[in-house]
Amino acid sequence: MSNNPLNLVLRFILELVGLYAFAYWGSTQFDGALGWLIGLGLPVLMAVIWGTFRVPNDPKHAPVPVAGWVRLLIEAGFFGLAVALWHQAGQPASALTFGAVVIVHYLLAYDRVRWLLNGIPST
Repeated sequence: MSNNPLNLVLRFILELVGLYAFAYWGSTQFDGALGWLIGLGLPVLMAVIWGTFRVPNDPKHAPVPVAGWVRLLIEAGFFGLAVALWHQAGQPASALTFGAVVIVHYLLAYDRVRWLLNGIPST
């Protein structure tokens, strides 16, 4: 199910919304140049982390290969922090909705989660 095109689109949208959460938080919590710096810099930093530490062949080349459980921790940290920042930025409905959709995504992608945790390939 994790390679279903609709779930892959959902995952991509979640990644973009997560990056937007970092930008929104930074730009609303700090004034002036610091707000701009954090609002632009934090999403870039998170995107670099997201794209750098990967499990080999999931789905592309891994610049820095990591174990599946490490990748799952990176993803949980990314999405969990995005939820927390939505909430801290005064958007509790966005935090709740985003968190719920992330959970649904991972439930639908149970085969990928199993693969990341145990090395059991998707069928």
